[in-house]
Amino acid sequence: MSKNITAEVIHETPIEKQKIEIVERKGIGHPDSIADGIAEEVSRNLCRMYIKEFDRILHHNTDEVQIVGGQAEPKFGGGMMLEPIYILLVGRAVTQVGEKRLPYRTTALRAADDYLKDICPHLDPDNNVSLDCRIGQGSIDLRDVYDTKKGLANDTSFGVSFAPLSETEKTALEVERYINGSMKKDLPEIGEDVKVMATRIGNEIDLTIAAAMVDCLTPDADHYKSVVEELKSKVSDYVLSHTSRDVKVMVNTADDYERDVYYLTVTGLSMENGDDGSVGRGNRANGLITPFRPMSMEAAAGKNPVTHVGKIYNLAANQIALKIYDELQEDIHDVFVRLVSQIGKPISEPQAASVQLVVPEETRNYTTSLDTAEAITEEALDNLDRLTKMILEDKITVF
Repeated sequence: MSKNITAEVIHETPIEKQKIEIVERKGIGHPDSIADGIAEEVSRNLCRMYIKEFDRILHHNTDEVQIVGGQAEPKFGGGMMLEPIYILLVGRAVTQVGEKRLPYRTTALRAADDYLKDICPHLDPDNNVSLDCRIGQGSIDLRDVYDTKKGLANDTSFGVSFAPLSETEKTALEVERYINGSMKKDLPEIGEDVKVMATRIGNEIDLTIAAAMVDCLTPDADHYKSVVEELKSKVSDYVLSHTSRDVKVMVNTADDYERDVYYLTVTGLSMENGDDGSVGRGNRANGLITPFRPMSMEAAAGKNPVTHVGKIYNLAANQIALKIYDELQEDIHDVFVRLVSQIGKPISEPQAASVQLVVPEETRNYTTSLDTAEAITEEALDNLDRLTKMILEDKITVF
């Protein structure tokens, strides 16, 4: 194989048959997710600016967004922000070509502001957020390596993914999307900062949900309690379509009604009152945090979508794993994909591409499955530019 692809069969207990499983999903309003989202939106807008000006994407990485929580005074019926949230945009980008200076700073700040207004409807970015852009000029060496016509990796890194999602993983992912999606029509009191922790022991899944409540839509403690109970009921009904296992739903377990402790916020976001956020501390490229599965610690959000393997290889590994499972699901339990690069080498030719198939113990002839897995991997590596297009068209998520 010209792509250094190694496909092998491994025999281990499939995730669905293991006794315990832990899965976390940080919702779109979690400070780490917001940092990821801003970093990615800044990168995509810089890409569009570069394409407009030069018909190709120039060097940049904006994957170091930092969020410093503000201060708020929430209360039933409506509180107030006391100190703004501070958001720092950090990274490197081509800021000038020849004599032509580029509006990179304006582009980045506008992208961040638009993202906040779109994702956080109860936050007033103009008055309650201090946006600071410190994106600087990229290093000469890296910008030379990054010449998109060469198609060379501009980092030594690796990407990891797996397929399929287990019932527990699907449940954690879809429950957060449900709460931050269609549920808002019935329960607008729920803010965007939602986190779901799913713990499966045997055939029972415990869902621990943290959901910030918006104070101006919550007139009193009784109303708050009723929203919590309705949230719990709706999620309990919703999960029936994702798992046949017993599910126990718990919401805002840090509340203490006797001491008047409630997860009440002005903006629906915990970052209004001290919670900080950073790129790469939240969901992996498949949208989940899965300690019982192979993961990369690399942050995908904000990295350039052409040759930064920290982004491309994590997304590619996920796409490859999904396609392999789709093709071979009758013959395998799980598939794990790992890709590693060398800086300065063609991104389409990883130093190593590992595909592992978890097959039933009774399987003896798996040559065809291995050949299929290798072919799918090679085809994906030959067409990595499709991922770049999907990213710019907002057809793929990175957290």
